[in-house]
Amino acid sequence: MLPTEPLQLYHSWPLFERGARFPHGMLDVGYSAGRANDGPFACDLLTNTLSWSDSTYALFGLPAGITPVREVVLPMYRPESRAALERLRSHAIRHHRGFTIDTEVDAPGQPLRWVRIVALPEVENGRSVRLYGVHQDVTHEYR
Repeated sequence: MLPTEPLQLYHSWPLFERGARFPHGMLDVGYSAGRANDGPFACDLLTNTLSWSDSTYALFGLPAGITPVREVVLPMYRPESRAALERLRSHAIRHHRGFTIDTEVDAPGQPLRWVRIVALPEVENGRSVRLYGVHQDVTHEYR
């Protein structure tokens, strides 16, 4: 029997599909032409330094302007989502692939929500050095 509820998105895709996955400019942290709940982000893979848009801060219930720390943000993902995200993210970085995943986020002071992450690595000299992407609140798709 097939489940009747929405199925969680979880897949990787080749980098040449970038144009089909992101509207022009969407990966710029200052991007504002998308939906109000689209939150571009970037992660320097050498230092794990995060760069977020104001929309991403809002999704995680953090004040804009602070430096987001990956070790603080990861526990906000429900355990099953965090484990799946880490596996898919590692695969994408290692094999130079983009990925899409829907995750459950339980941020302090925020309602439980579903956040779609669409991301891809930037590759230099055959090595992934940065991860770019967007967080999208897709809670409405799971209710």
